[in-house]
Amino acid sequence: MKTAIIHDWLTGMRGGEKCLEVFCELYPSATLFTLVHIKGSVSETIEKMDIKTSFLQHFPDIEKKYRYYLPLMPKAIEQFDLTGYDLILSSSHCVAKGVKVPEKSLHICYCYTPMRYIWDMYEQYFGDSKFYVKLAMKMVKPYLQKWDVKSSKNVNYFIAISEYIKKRIKRIYNRDSDVIYPPVDTNFFTPTSDFGLRTSDYYLIVSAFAPYKKVDLAIESFNQLGYPLKIIGSGQDEKKLKSIASKNIEFLGWCSSDELKRYYQNCKAVIFPGEEDFGIVPVEAQACGKPVIAYKKGGAVETIIDNKTGIFFEEQTTDSLIDAIKKFENIKFNPQEIRKNAERFDRKLFKEKIKKFVQKVVPEL
Repeated sequence: MKTAIIHDWLTGMRGGEKCLEVFCELYPSATLFTLVHIKGSVSETIEKMDIKTSFLQHFPDIEKKYRYYLPLMPKAIEQFDLTGYDLILSSSHCVAKGVKVPEKSLHICYCYTPMRYIWDMYEQYFGDSKFYVKLAMKMVKPYLQKWDVKSSKNVNYFIAISEYIKKRIKRIYNRDSDVIYPPVDTNFFTPTSDFGLRTSDYYLIVSAFAPYKKVDLAIESFNQLGYPLKIIGSGQDEKKLKSIASKNIEFLGWCSSDELKRYYQNCKAVIFPGEEDFGIVPVEAQACGKPVIAYKKGGAVETIIDNKTGIFFEEQTTDSLIDAIKKFENIKFNPQEIRKNAERFDRKLFKEKIKKFVQKVVPEL
């Protein structure tokens, strides 16, 4: 069967692209449609696909400013001609699931979330924006919400990345979905030979510097505690975060995969202060045998076992996080038990589950 894979944009290897990479391995002869492609920004497996881009690809400075064209994205995704494609697999957190589907085609959407910019996290994304950005978004928000709901009817089957997102899909689209958790490369992210029994004294954050990630909450907490904190990441809030951090906090920028693994392996624990749809970082940390101190909401609740593979804090406040860190200091964790929990999300299992799902709904494949 002729297959099309739809992905919002190809601008870097984040969690969604790790899933997309598996889809490309399963269907290497598929055509990959995307709004914008920055060549060389994704893995070789993805780069060697037959990639088709939208008219946005030709806009000035699109590689840096593609997010500014959010109001045009519905039109851009709808312009793809999928005539002749039997199976359409969309990998969607923005508009990918809104492609126009030919009458006899089957559309499966692997949904990271309904478009969070216009629903649950609208204020987090645009609350501190410049006046003209706020005004523009206020004008286009109703249109985008209407389009998002309407285009969800073009999907035959939804797959959600977590139970948390399954509920959001039901609430916003009034659609049922199956849950298949995203993949983590547990063959790469592994403990040290002694299973992490010898650790350094630092805590670790791995995150983009976006407001909803709540990296500032962790910084304020560690300013008070005085404990060593290393932060891997970058983003729009970098200048602000560095300005409020004390000397016990070190910013490392983005690291290579090997460096990231080494920081995971040697930290005391990973701090995860944001509310995420799934959250790959906590699973990568656990695959390295390391516990996670996380906000008790979102996907983290499904990937961390309280008091066994990590500690939860109830409120996004410094007091709540500090209490959890102090509690963590008095608990002894079993690195092997932590590692075993992470193996539930192994990449090989993800690949098998996606393949079986497609075979179930398209028996002739």
